Amino acid sequence: MRGVNKVILVGVLGKDPETKTFANGGSLTQFSIATSEAWTDKTTGERKEQTEWHNIVLQNKLGEIAQQYLRKGSKVYIEGSLNTRKWTDQNGQERYTTQIKGQQMQMLDSANGNNQQQAQPQQPPQQPKPTYAKNPQAQPPADLDDDLPF
Repeated sequence: MRGVNKVILVGVLGKDPETKTFANGGSLTQFSIATSEAWTDKTTGERKEQTEWHNIVLQNKLGEIAQQYLRKGSKVYIEGSLNTRKWTDQNGQERYTTQIKGQQMQMLDSANGNNQQQAQPQQPPQQPKPTYAKNPQAQPPADLDDDLPF
């Protein structure tokens, strides 16, 4: 049986994204986002909050978009998969890092939001693409008659 490795996060960037470019033309962008949950302790009535930090890795064009538009404090939706990699530190110790390999990203800050000054694009934004119904050919004709008897 095959498993499912899917992660969906909505959080806030802890610092600006960092991009590494490789000789083959590819790139890797990394940043962390914080997610928080809050609850009221039933025994004390005290309000509590727990914050988790998630390491995000985006490749190539998606990472370049993140680098261009996201800044510390930006709200973002990330969809991807968990990825654990093994590496060796300076002392020869084997270490493991778990990160989210992002496949989709949605920037959640509005253009007029608090983050407008921080998230200014470095290039002019492209015109938004029009949205269509599932079948764009199924549009009603423009010359409908209203001479219906009911």
